[in-house]
Amino acid sequence: MELLGLDIGGSGIKGATVETETGELTAERFRIDTPQPADPSAVVDALAEIVSHFNWTGRPLGCTFPGVVRQGVTLTAANMHGDWIGLDAAKLLSERTKSTVALLNDGDAAGMAEMELGAGKGVEGTVIMLTLGTGIGSAVFYQGRLLPNTEFGHMEIRGKEAEHRASAKVRKERGLSWQEWSLRLNEFLARMELLFTPDLFIIGGGVISKADKFLHLLQANAKIVPARFQNQAGIIGAALAVQKSLE
Repeated sequence: MELLGLDIGGSGIKGATVETETGELTAERFRIDTPQPADPSAVVDALAEIVSHFNWTGRPLGCTFPGVVRQGVTLTAANMHGDWIGLDAAKLLSERTKSTVALLNDGDAAGMAEMELGAGKGVEGTVIMLTLGTGIGSAVFYQGRLLPNTEFGHMEIRGKEAEHRASAKVRKERGLSWQEWSLRLNEFLARMELLFTPDLFIIGGGVISKADKFLHLLQANAKIVPARFQNQAGIIGAALAVQKSLE
């Protein structure tokens, strides 16, 4: 089934049509810079532009959000405008695009794509997906089942939120070498292992396109692999989410 997936990030909003049987994008990804400030009206306008680009108005679509989402309501907004908190964002986007909308946490969407079609397919036990970008997204799976809205990028390490120490954005802004950054990531991985004893870490987000620079520097008892779908996992997971909502 071909469906549209949208992925809201702290720096960019992306979308593409996806063949949900394979995870293959059926059209070139379309990207718009995330409006600043990233208030609901401006972001929904950008999403509507992407929907129009694919001539998808009025058809079911999936969309990610970088925060906690419960039944279409966005409950946190760490890297977005505060007006998102407590907003029925799914309803707002649905009214703007005249579409049925499946809205979910961005880390959860990326994890769903990797578990169903990518690097985590067929893996039993505990799997943790981490997306490294403006922040750090997370998704935790046990025996293939998702624990939603974990948001472990906001876990405190050394008096700061983990993503304020170890996101890809922090590495770039502070001019950290790959070696320096990997030390921070390893500290985060160690904390996750202490909590969950995972069998597998899947590392994704925009920075995974440079996996050769840092993945070999990461250390954990669990196996560490790159996301198969790299930075497209959120788009693919959003499309899978709307497919599930239609079943």
